[in-house]
Amino acid sequence: MHDEAVRDLTHVLGVPGRRRAVDLDGDEALRLLATVPLGRIVFTRRALPAIRPVNHLVDAGDVVLRTHEGAALTAYAREAGTEGVVVAYEADDIDLATRLGWSVVVTGYCRPVTDPAETARYKTLLRPWTDRRNDEVLRIRPDLVTGIRLVPADG
Repeated sequence: MHDEAVRDLTHVLGVPGRRRAVDLDGDEALRLLATVPLGRIVFTRRALPAIRPVNHLVDAGDVVLRTHEGAALTAYAREAGTEGVVVAYEADDIDLATRLGWSVVVTGYCRPVTDPAETARYKTLLRPWTDRRNDEVLRIRPDLVTGIRLVPADG
């Protein structure tokens, strides 16, 4: 009786059967990350987690993003110098109707890009989504790349 009720509810809600998470290897996770333009950067601000949506690109295994001069992350990355500041970066592509897709998290050190030629190149490749002057370029060198793909449980 329980299974029948679940099937009926699933049909009414338009949500197909169960799903399972399949772990992605690091290369596949970075490849998927490169297919979407937007993610969320997580960093520590006043000893608490802060999360901001930002657009990005993946270049030679690094995640590159642009920020504005007054951004907290920009200030923290500058203060940390060559050591960088620990961040996590998450992006996903999950279909809301089927609830299938993937999610990737990159964890590593975020540092300012200081080479003028690299900075100019990234400013050309990565256009901000807001009207702010995003003149700062930051790079995340991943130390840990994890991801999952959500697939039908029976497939």
